[in-house]
Amino acid sequence: MNKKYKKLTLGILFDALGYVSFIFPPFDFIWAPLSAYLMTKLYKGKKGKIAAAITFVEEALPFLDVIPTFTLMWLYIYVFNKEKVATIIDID
Repeated sequence: MNKKYKKLTLGILFDALGYVSFIFPPFDFIWAPLSAYLMTKLYKGKKGKIAAAITFVEEALPFLDVIPTFTLMWLYIYVFNKEKVATIIDID
């Protein structure tokens, strides 16, 4: 699996993990900062930092966990963004 689809798979997994807070709301105290950190690791540079801030707010606020921010970021980078992404993205 190439890096592009590895990121999509991880993104879907991370988005699904965010749904745990519907069952166990205190999970957001751990997941909000962790998801922001993971976003910065998946997507480098300014775009990754902006996405991390959005992810943190989305996960910290109640009832916004339904927004798949990791998947939306993947779509932005690989589908809708016309820039070269080779310098922005680095995952090992």
